[in-house]
Amino acid sequence: MNSRVFDAVIIGGGHNGLVCAAYLAGAGVSVCIVERRDVVGGAAVTEEFHPGFRNSTASYTVSLLDPEVIRDLHLGAHGLRIVERPFANFLPLPENGYLKVGGGVAATQAEVARFSVGDAERLPAYYAMLDRAADVLRELMRQTPPNVRAGGREDMRSLFDAWKLSRRFRGLDLAARRDLLDLLTKSAGDVLDRWFESDPIKAAFGFDSVVGNFASPYAAGSAYVLLHHVFGEVNGKRGQWGHALGGMGAITQAMAKECTKRGVDVRTGATVTRVIVERQRAAGVELAGGEVVKGRRVIANVNPKLLFERLVSPEHVDADFGARIAAYRCGSGTFRMNVALSELPDFAALRGRAAQPHHASGIIIGPSLRYMERAYFDARTDGWSRAPIVEMLIPSVVDPSLAPPSRHVASLFCQHVHPRIGDVQAGRTWDDFRDRVADLMIDTVDRVAPNFKAAVLGRRALTPLDLERDFGLTGGDIFHGALSLDQLFSARPVLGNAAYRMPVRGLYLCGSGAHPGGGVTGLPGRNAAREILRDMKRRR
Repeated sequence: MNSRVFDAVIIGGGHNGLVCAAYLAGAGVSVCIVERRDVVGGAAVTEEFHPGFRNSTASYTVSLLDPEVIRDLHLGAHGLRIVERPFANFLPLPENGYLKVGGGVAATQAEVARFSVGDAERLPAYYAMLDRAADVLRELMRQTPPNVRAGGREDMRSLFDAWKLSRRFRGLDLAARRDLLDLLTKSAGDVLDRWFESDPIKAAFGFDSVVGNFASPYAAGSAYVLLHHVFGEVNGKRGQWGHALGGMGAITQAMAKECTKRGVDVRTGATVTRVIVERQRAAGVELAGGEVVKGRRVIANVNPKLLFERLVSPEHVDADFGARIAAYRCGSGTFRMNVALSELPDFAALRGRAAQPHHASGIIIGPSLRYMERAYFDARTDGWSRAPIVEMLIPSVVDPSLAPPSRHVASLFCQHVHPRIGDVQAGRTWDDFRDRVADLMIDTVDRVAPNFKAAVLGRRALTPLDLERDFGLTGGDIFHGALSLDQLFSARPVLGNAAYRMPVRGLYLCGSGAHPGGGVTGLPGRNAAREILRDMKRRR
């Protein structure tokens, strides 16, 4: 057993753990990261999945990464380069139609006008409404939520924090407040139906409401999931999406380099079996094999359910908190695939196997909100969608390093599948259906790009069960918990423990199960580090 005692031990070397470690180490704190896998990065890694073909394994596109994190951690100096999509999305539609979204408001208006002149005219106002709401969200995401507790000084502090945050809302006019309320509480379908009449533009915007969200676009609260996906930026341009050259692993490898530069002790192949609690305070972790890593505080970059159901003994938390964690909802309808291609898809709607701008965009197979709703109910009833929603990215169009010459890699982000297949297929697991559903996803793309299936040289498919086993994503949940109103802001993960401080003294949460939730933002890690440093200052 190593006798060294670190100021902080971080469980999990995913991007939020790396961000938290870098900020702490930059303030002079001694930090040790213990990561179960042989590489840091969590779900944001780049790996070879077929001989000569590499791609982002789980998370696959970048926009939400906070610009202050990029700046503060010098990620550009460590080699991170992000290139923008030529336009945001390309939607193949029935009867060889298509819609392109992005490339400027005028360009999108011209596309939308082919389906509805009225929708095209309303588009600037819709964008302005989203921008106002996203500005509020950006500010809230960088803040620590008021931590509502049962009386005492902390409640008074929470009231003061809530008053400070309310100033942002008081600055909005009445119409903007109404719009924000709609986006925080209503379904995406209800919001989009009020704004638009044509299916293609509603589908293009509505897709964001089901990303990682096992729900219909008409489920209450899905409008917030839509909003959660539009607050990002790429290279200073708000609302843009891009490709990290080298894959998403380029982000976390740049973070790891900054951690090393700041003196963080990073240990891979180190599986944590329990959090050690001494005198009612977190005092380190025990690894598989019995090694103990001591720390004056423990910071968890894992799903809250995993933390309190597997790593922290129940005796250290009260019964109500334990029951709330047991009821914490995790489960994403995500089936993730990487495919190696001999050639680019030749879409029936826009022909050509040579690289064109639409090949470098987000390609969404999901032509209407009704289609997306059926996909959810199929999965809820039978285990997977008969006609699934697929977003495909082909990053090798802009990043040839990912594939051999004249070859390509594609990311397929597929929905919906049931996160717990045994609930609807008694006695079965996702291991029984992986290949069958992977074939369905490829066939779905082949229907809009008829050369696709024949071009597949190899593939790697990840079911919700694989995402849980490989990356600790409970229920395959890419957000570490549903982004629903009862699990957001001061209620994430549990009301009374939303300020990154868990009910065990010296135990903190810095992952996506803390505010502001999922996506490769780095904000839970950054915000948690700020609160940890405040606590250290108070103790001194």
